[in-house]
Amino acid sequence: MVIANLISYILVLTGALNWGLYGIFNFNLVSAIFTGPRTVGAIIIYSLIALAALWLIISPIITNGALKLMGHREVRDTRA
Repeated sequence: MVIANLISYILVLTGALNWGLYGIFNFNLVSAIFTGPRTVGAIIIYSLIALAALWLIISPIITNGALKLMGHREVRDTRA
């Protein structure tokens, strides 16, 4: 679950960066990488970003409001 959340955050941030670049500079990063906005690679990336956004919406509902980004850590009592 933690890995899915981290990957989703990275993909959603990539999508947000792409929208920002497109809005400010009229430069589509994904289209530039895949040499066209409707190539197979670009469509796959856009779909993965959309699925990642849906995951970040659904994940807290599944886990009762907790969106984990770190694994479970053991807390040690260092008092003697």
